[in-house]
Amino acid sequence: MRTDREKIVAEIADHYREILKLIGEDPKREGLLKTPERAAKALFDITSGYDLDAKQIASQAIFEHSGSRMVIVRDIEFYSMCEHHILPFFGKLSVGYIPKGKIIGLSKLARIVNVFAKRLQVQERLTFQVCKTISELLPNDGVIVACNAQHLCMKMRGVEKQDSSTVTMDFTGKFENDNDLRKEFLDLISD
Repeated sequence: MRTDREKIVAEIADHYREILKLIGEDPKREGLLKTPERAAKALFDITSGYDLDAKQIASQAIFEHSGSRMVIVRDIEFYSMCEHHILPFFGKLSVGYIPKGKIIGLSKLARIVNVFAKRLQVQERLTFQVCKTISELLPNDGVIVACNAQHLCMKMRGVEKQDSSTVTMDFTGKFENDNDLRKEFLDLISD
């Protein structure tokens, strides 16, 4: 856990100053004077997920429930940073689960997404981590997570494909063996 924000931000800012020099810029130029500090603060905030524990956050809002129907929160927007290029990727993630005696506060599902999205990440792992955490945290008969994201590493560099998006999915329990149940979830999260 990162405890000394000011010290860490100052160290990151020093590195940004050096990066500016390496790319041919003058960090003393008027428009760039405060850029290293602003970029360092932004990076610290963008990666705040390292300071959070998803299970601790979510465990504060688990409630008794006798029903057993699917619960879905769809289109949870997220912003993350690709660990391969340190460029943003962003999109929407939908979560479904079949309660088994307990439910979780809906906003906690979005908070779980934020914990993992606010780290250097790949979409496949983000999808898996959200699914695994909910599955372990909450008694359930199955969890399913679908994620649709756009990656600036695909749009700004390399192949430069502007209209591409990536879809990932992970699931547990009844969703593993029941194609109809998976289809129902996918139909319910479709526009």
